Amino acid sequence: MAENKEITIYDIARYLKISATTVSRGLKNHPTINKNTCKKIAEAARILGYRSNTFASSLLSKTTHTLGVIVPRISSYFMSYVLAGMEDAASRQGYTLIINHSNESTEKEKVNALTMFNKRVDGLLISVAYDTRNIDHILPFFKKNIPVIFFDRTWSHPESMSVEIDNIKAGYEVTKHLLEQGFRKIAHLTGNLLRNVYADRLTGYKDALREYRIPYDEKKLFIGPLSENAGTQLAEKMIAMKVKDRPDAVFAANDTSAVYCMLKLKEAGFRIPGDIGFAGFNNDPISQVVTPHLTTVQYPGYQMGETAVNNLINHLKGITELHAIPKIILRAELMIRASSLKKKTL
Repeated sequence: MAENKEITIYDIARYLKISATTVSRGLKNHPTINKNTCKKIAEAARILGYRSNTFASSLLSKTTHTLGVIVPRISSYFMSYVLAGMEDAASRQGYTLIINHSNESTEKEKVNALTMFNKRVDGLLISVAYDTRNIDHILPFFKKNIPVIFFDRTWSHPESMSVEIDNIKAGYEVTKHLLEQGFRKIAHLTGNLLRNVYADRLTGYKDALREYRIPYDEKKLFIGPLSENAGTQLAEKMIAMKVKDRPDAVFAANDTSAVYCMLKLKEAGFRIPGDIGFAGFNNDPISQVVTPHLTTVQYPGYQMGETAVNNLINHLKGITELHAIPKIILRAELMIRASSLKKKTL
């Protein structure tokens, strides 16, 4: 055979002296073909260098067994756990993932969505970018009845499902814990309030203050990219403040910004939590590397990814309908550590 010739089921049939129909069924482990024959066919396919023509198969079946995934950042620990859950769930059911990241840019998110659409993915899983203001670029999926599941940073749409945690409750529990420890001037460092996760954590923060009859002070709200630099900059602002105006605790909406704020303040001579208490969010590994260890919220990333993919595939198989359960709320857990224990007791 010519070296560059694509091997077909007819080549395997001639090699084994059986029918092409038998080869086709054997490659799919069809129940009408005995196991020994299936093994011989698989071995012959390996020897001859046969490759399944998934593109041709997808045209016939109108499915590609691929799922598109768009994430804001691929570098975060939380998102790596989400993707691990998605990969495991997809591979168990014979699906592959095409993963793109928007790098927190709406424009790149639009390009990613078009790429997924043109690749004919069977379904889309998306966590929206930092500055996304509408989902017009996702509407073609709905028009073609391609199912969409939003996760973590979600967007409400009647034909989709979202998988998230109760961020209001989590924000409330973090703030309440700080209040129970005796902190009263709690600053909140958060991200773009266009995103549900940050807006909801802020709501929870306000709810806890209200419960303790502490007026909400907008001067204690700091909005930024939740980066290392954002944490350092907040620390510098706090150092420059008069003592009476300086927060006595910080609740940051992620661990990275919390840790870098802590480090800068420690460098300046502040005691944690004696002078300033700290709590973050996500339970990233960095939260247990810093001293003292950081109080945070355990965010079930792996479970979130696994749940999103399982529900998408169940919909594709006709087992469930996405709009029947528009929102799945996963459990998050407050992880109390030394950075917030002013009273030294749990």
